[in-house]
Amino acid sequence: EFTIVAFSMSSSGQLELSLGILIIYLITVLGNLTIIFLVCLIPKLHTPMYFFLSNLAVVDVTSTSTCVPKLLFITLTRDHRISFSCCMTQLFFFVLGGDAEVFMLTSMAYDRYVAICKPLQYHTIMRKNMYIAMAASCWLLGALNSLLHMLLTSVLEFCHSHAINNFFCDLKSVIVLSTTNTESRKVFMFCEVFVIIFVPFILIIISYIFIFSTILKIRSSAGRMKAFSSCTSHLITVILFYGPLMFLYMKTDSEDSKEQDMLLSIIYLVVVPMLNPLVYSLRNKEVWGAVVMLTNQKLLRL
Repeated sequence: EFTIVAFSMSSSGQLELSLGILIIYLITVLGNLTIIFLVCLIPKLHTPMYFFLSNLAVVDVTSTSTCVPKLLFITLTRDHRISFSCCMTQLFFFVLGGDAEVFMLTSMAYDRYVAICKPLQYHTIMRKNMYIAMAASCWLLGALNSLLHMLLTSVLEFCHSHAINNFFCDLKSVIVLSTTNTESRKVFMFCEVFVIIFVPFILIIISYIFIFSTILKIRSSAGRMKAFSSCTSHLITVILFYGPLMFLYMKTDSEDSKEQDMLLSIIYLVVVPMLNPLVYSLRNKEVWGAVVMLTNQKLLRL
């Protein structure tokens, strides 16, 4: 088994931290489940954009539920132990959530590109079987990559230290503990981070270059605002996701970086999944319209 170090603070501080994380976690789960519920029930939301959004909500619930319940258990019981199998499970779903979210955000950027730059061909390009295949590919690629990392990590030897200097079984934190020579693994991880995180980010930027250039060619200001508002929620979500992720994986390691890593991980795994449904609901009239429609239907039944 391993020992999760988590946060070193007083009993009152740990209680406050647990309460804060519990509230954020409940808001995250409730908000994302509401998005999934609305997209499934309201026919008006049966579009590629909201289909990808519901998948993104599933990713957020999965990734945050991987680590938060265990963190709450640790802070409340002071039992920092975690079994090897549970640690590998956390590692698997952590990588799966990260990869699936990257691919899903890239798919959503392509959807916005087609909707704004090629509006007449939108329904021809983004057919139902097309966007379902795109979402399935996001999950499949994420699952295969996370399975690869879990298997490669599970065969490493851990002879000296079993203390994971994080609040969950992060891939970097677990590999650091291994007594096996992991230089080749670190090179592989760096290359993979570049391919899986940085390349999709470049594709998203390229999509938005085309989107903004198309929006600027629209003559009416109302048309420009309508086109821009259709992609602002996705753009904010991309910034919220990639901000802490870039800092977490691209910065150099140092002695005082462990607390920064945990803080960035908290933002990435706990705060951002809570903000995503808020961004899409607060800035989207169609989501609010779906909420009003469901409310009216309930009132009519009563």
